[in-house]
Amino acid sequence: MQNFKELKVWQKAHLITLSIYQASAKFPKEEVYSLTNQLRRASASIPANIAEGCGKNTQLDLANYLNISLGSANETEYFLILSKDLNYLSEEQFSILSNDINEVKAMLISLIGKVRSK
Repeated sequence: MQNFKELKVWQKAHLITLSIYQASAKFPKEEVYSLTNQLRRASASIPANIAEGCGKNTQLDLANYLNISLGSANETEYFLILSKDLNYLSEEQFSILSNDINEVKAMLISLIGKVRSK
């Protein structure tokens, strides 16, 4: 078991989730129950699965939850692309969030490799 709040990848994922909540607050009201909700849930799933995995007893369990988190990061990336293409996000917002998500994905891939090699 590990304190998830000490992991840099969890900290970064949590900050991205907060940023996505702020950015998506300006989405059209008709998107509240669709794209806004899906984007928020996918982004929140990244740090949530890291936290859940840290509460498990084995390295294999942790690696599986980190892998689920990576899947959520990919899902979040797609919803960011869709949001930009629908003009709900500016190019600047998209660029910042996309770069941040890709950084988290790289961190997760690295951490998964380390956890699996133990």
